[in-house]
Amino acid sequence: MRNKTSDRADDLRTAIERTGYYPEVVADGVLSALAGEDVTDFYVHHEPTFDRDEVRRHLTVVVLTPSRLIVAHTDEHPGDDLLPEPYTSTSTEAIALSAVRSVVVTRMVANPTSGPAPAAEVVLTIGWGGVGRVDLEPAGCSDPQCEADHGYTGMIAGDDFSLRVSAAAEGRQAVDGLLSFAESLSASTHST
Repeated sequence: MRNKTSDRADDLRTAIERTGYYPEVVADGVLSALAGEDVTDFYVHHEPTFDRDEVRRHLTVVVLTPSRLIVAHTDEHPGDDLLPEPYTSTSTEAIALSAVRSVVVTRMVANPTSGPAPAAEVVLTIGWGGVGRVDLEPAGCSDPQCEADHGYTGMIAGDDFSLRVSAAAEGRQAVDGLLSFAESLSASTHST
């Protein structure tokens, strides 16, 4: 089990460097967003994406401090009209722990009839009200012959941040690391 009580900024920097994905640029953005706060826990996820014949990289870093959740995304871009050279963009968001409304952890376990087993895949979804999604569909009734307009029905869902990790793609350690981070985050938000 990882030590979650002391400042882990050096461990965070090492994890960012280990990805090999513009570590100085990523660390600069993340450490700047920390604003001097101690690092309680973190998770670093490197996710390459395929765009036709190009591979583009995306790095997500989530950091837990005593008072905030920091979410950072870094993407690489091939260049465009404004910046003709390849470049990265890093965005960070700092959320007060008191603002975190939900921490949803979805575990996918293969062969559940065989008893407890490690999760093969985990999805962590964190909501704080920054992004909302409205899913609407036509409402109806149980009468198949009815042609009346019943309006719409739908759902409003907060979906500020979601991260999916699979043991098959990223390895068992990545899944366990995300579960550990989710546990730390849940523990930090239950008393705020």
